Amino acid sequence: MRIAKPLLLVLTPIGVVVGLIHGYRVAGGLVVLMAGMLMIVGVAAVTVVMAIRRERRAQVIERPDSSSADDRPDSG
Repeated sequence: MRIAKPLLLVLTPIGVVVGLIHGYRVAGGLVVLMAGMLMIVGVAAVTVVMAIRRERRAQVIERPDSSSADDRPDSG
């Protein structure tokens, strides 16, 4: 995973661009539809990431401080 994750982060956008270029050569105007679909999926992904971050931030704010009795190990 140490090598795979950076490779995926770099090669996926490159592959998408190469695919769009090749698609333009083959089907021309259909690439506009494909690019539109990619933008919609991208906006959806960003929206999900923002919602997750907002919820995690709210959980951190609501969480009591670490000195509560729940976090202490049981004695005995």
